[in-house]
Amino acid sequence: MSTLVQLLRGLKERSGQSYADLSRRTYISTSTLHRYCTGRGKIPDAGLVTRIARACGATEQEVRDVVRAWTLDGELSPATDAGAARVTELAPAEEDRAAVATMTAAAPPVVEPVRRSVMGVVAKAVAVSLTVALGTVSSQASPEAAPEPAPAAAAPQSVSGPSWVVAPEPVESARFGVTMNANTGEMPGFRVGAVRFWDSQTRWANLEPRQGEYDWTVADRLVSAAGRAGLPALFVIGGTPAWAAPGASRMAYPEGARAAAPDDLDHWERFVRTLAGRYRGRMEGYELWPVGNDSRFYTGDVASLVELTRRASRAIKETDPEAIVVCPGMGRLWSDEGRDFLREFAVAGGYTHCDVASVKLHQRSPADPPETMLAIIDIVYRTLHQAGAHPPIWSTGTTHDIVLERPLDEERAIDHAVRFYLTGLYGSGSGYLRRTYFYAWGARTLPIVLQAEGGAPTRAALAVERLQRWLARAQVHACGQGAAIRLPANVWQCEFTLTGADGRTRNAVLRWTHAGTASTPAPADAAQVHRLDGTSTPLTPGDLLDVGTRPVLVTGP
Repeated sequence: MSTLVQLLRGLKERSGQSYADLSRRTYISTSTLHRYCTGRGKIPDAGLVTRIARACGATEQEVRDVVRAWTLDGELSPATDAGAARVTELAPAEEDRAAVATMTAAAPPVVEPVRRSVMGVVAKAVAVSLTVALGTVSSQASPEAAPEPAPAAAAPQSVSGPSWVVAPEPVESARFGVTMNANTGEMPGFRVGAVRFWDSQTRWANLEPRQGEYDWTVADRLVSAAGRAGLPALFVIGGTPAWAAPGASRMAYPEGARAAAPDDLDHWERFVRTLAGRYRGRMEGYELWPVGNDSRFYTGDVASLVELTRRASRAIKETDPEAIVVCPGMGRLWSDEGRDFLREFAVAGGYTHCDVASVKLHQRSPADPPETMLAIIDIVYRTLHQAGAHPPIWSTGTTHDIVLERPLDEERAIDHAVRFYLTGLYGSGSGYLRRTYFYAWGARTLPIVLQAEGGAPTRAALAVERLQRWLARAQVHACGQGAAIRLPANVWQCEFTLTGADGRTRNAVLRWTHAGTASTPAPADAAQVHRLDGTSTPLTPGDLLDVGTRPVLVTGP
């Protein structure tokens, strides 16, 4: 009998619980749990060992002893019994379970990784299915046990993501963008890397309220403020004036902007050329419509949007050749209709006229883990690839209905704000997602508020700032999740090389979970763990590092 089995059996007997009791607490079928505790089945990951031990009432030292025994018991290997045919993860806390319950099997599938796995994913681990399930794993019954039926569970959310490795790439500050939801010219009171102008009274209808008469007051103020702050600015062009499309549907804005292209595209091209000429050399780029596949923003067809894009791109490139042209934003990507429009725009050659594709990456619900956005990143990548289009992708916003969602509590807001940007970084494994803009700066009525205009940065904003400081001189070279990197299945990790002000380099990893907690082995060269509240503690290789939904940074010596 191995040391691991002795420890597990001892904990189980001491707890006084039956296998059925423990099954309900660990979300493992009774027969599978029986095999694990009798040595007849191989436990596939350390998170599962931790879960069983804690359900038995183990102390933290006993948990560490069990995990060390599991490590010594043998490397992760393909299971010989049907009960370990899939890798399970730590059960989320009850409050986290509520957060992920809204995502169901109806979510778009996550496809195969587009890059090779971190550390090559050793051959033995490849044999294990990487499907992640927040719930019960079914198995065949053991003839030695008299299994009781496992409790029924609601359909769980599936969260998964590819693992990838690349040559070290700089983490550019512009990855940390915000959309400006204010017109005062004030810039964020915390560190950001780029700004985007929309919902800031800079729509076409604001700037040219009457044909040929321009009001640049707000736009000049914002562009000048961004320049003084050294922030690259993205100007969103949209919101046709009533005079240019009098019969079109109105947008939900007080100046009467229309949700359609102008009746005469010459008016559109003339405005774009005038705008680009005014801010030549001062504007990093132009997004050619806020959302092209949502009738609340655009009611035209795909062919008209492609032509609008072509003419605007030509006007910008002729006027300011260095400016980046960003194609019309595509949202509603959790719906078939939204994805179909994206596909048709790509097939029609819309992306041949742009330098960058714009998509709206967001969870189905703000309470869902930010990592669920990876499913949308995957769909966008595949759709563009199938159409033969390969532009870089920027995440430029959210859903129109975001203002109707309930605010997150302060602690979850911190977690989700930081992981919004980390999910964007993780999604760069496709090779295309290069930037993310948080929606929005200045607003007060959103699920996550970073800073209301006139107020101080929230704790969520300060956590985002600390993340950026951690990565200010970082190069990312790997990201992975769960069994692919030999960690519990709810654990995510990105690996970096950090360069200090003195030019000295050291290794670092960011580690977090999408739900629940996990005990993980410290990296081989770990020296210190840093937290978003500014605290840090020493860490020794071989120690167990408890991680949760708030990311931590582990640095080497």
